Amino acid sequence: MKHVELKSVILPNGETIGYREREGGEKPVLLVHGNMVSSMHWDVLFERMDEVYKLYAVDLRGQGISTYNRPIQSLKDFSEDIKQLLDTLGLKKVSLVGWSMGGGVCMQFAADYPDQVEKLVLLASVSTRGYPFYKVDEQGQPILTQRLRTKEEIARDPLRSIPITDAYRKKDKHFLRQLFNATMYVCHQPSPERYEAYLDEVLKQRNLLDVYYALNYFNISHFDNGLTYGSGEVDRITAPTLVVWGEHDLVVTKSMQDEIVYDFRGRAKFTVLPDAGHSPFTDNPNELLQQLQSFLS
Repeated sequence: MKHVELKSVILPNGETIGYREREGGEKPVLLVHGNMVSSMHWDVLFERMDEVYKLYAVDLRGQGISTYNRPIQSLKDFSEDIKQLLDTLGLKKVSLVGWSMGGGVCMQFAADYPDQVEKLVLLASVSTRGYPFYKVDEQGQPILTQRLRTKEEIARDPLRSIPITDAYRKKDKHFLRQLFNATMYVCHQPSPERYEAYLDEVLKQRNLLDVYYALNYFNISHFDNGLTYGSGEVDRITAPTLVVWGEHDLVVTKSMQDEIVYDFRGRAKFTVLPDAGHSPFTDNPNELLQQLQSFLS
């Protein structure tokens, strides 16, 4: 297996960004993780992807070993970090694979810097219209007609913010394991050793509330998402795009994938990954690798 090294670099904006790099390979691919994870969670792809690919995986600002000197206000802040990272590493053109929130980050980057993106893969991605946070009723059920609007409202969210923030503060791996088993690992769980390492990475996150806020307001479509009218920046994405969604995903919905495909207006190919939830490289790595490598080749 090719050697993988965890490195870091200081960006012009003052943030120190961590990233994993696999030795060798000719076709550069940057892997961009989502919320509550880090670059470590791409380990299966590092171990098993064809060695023709030069793999990088970033720790987004405030996650993994990356610093969080300046809080993010939107997913665009993450995509600008990626721009500075690629320029610092001398990578003029790469393929991007964005998982969950990372899909939104990659879409923003591909819209802002279309000439720097060879191909784009949106893996269990948030929509072009963001990821909504709703108010809840007295029974704790989301009210789908009422969106949370401020960071203060999101911080008081009893379904996500309060219990997860409390688990982070207490370093409560038992709660996080139960949460992930009910949401992310609904088909298959990582090995015990891998799972423990993943949870250690989860507890390094320092930007949970800011990420929630950014996801809630993200909107590069031409539609009103209930909070803001879309920027229309999706039209600037020119890279061939593959949208991959696990048929048992409980975190991002099929309707969110439909929104992506609709907003790309025929420029994105959609495929359903069988026997997979929100962590397709855990659930069905063989099928995922086949689809990824066929598209990226």
